[in-house]
Amino acid sequence: MPIKRNTPERQKAAFLKKITRKAQRKLHARHSHTQVWLGMRMFGLVGWAVSMPTLIGIALGVWLDRQMQSQYSWTLMLLLIGIGLGCFNAWYWVNKEGQNR
Repeated sequence: MPIKRNTPERQKAAFLKKITRKAQRKLHARHSHTQVWLGMRMFGLVGWAVSMPTLIGIALGVWLDRQMQSQYSWTLMLLLIGIGLGCFNAWYWVNKEGQNR
């Protein structure tokens, strides 16, 4: 028995499917927009989490180099320690944020 292709029921089902697909795309676009802001927030969080310990380490190192004469550079040592602490700090916050999702 041949199936009729353009019955009103099929047209209605196709129309509903088209509307549903457009609504899903719109909802996905709204969610993606939120994801962009989440990404920007995480980018800022990681930037601050790494830069602040690094800058504090540099400032403390420069101060120590001026106060004490040493064959080792306190600035370089505290720079590396600040970067290490900053990376650990950033990892902690990204991991914590990932667990909340």
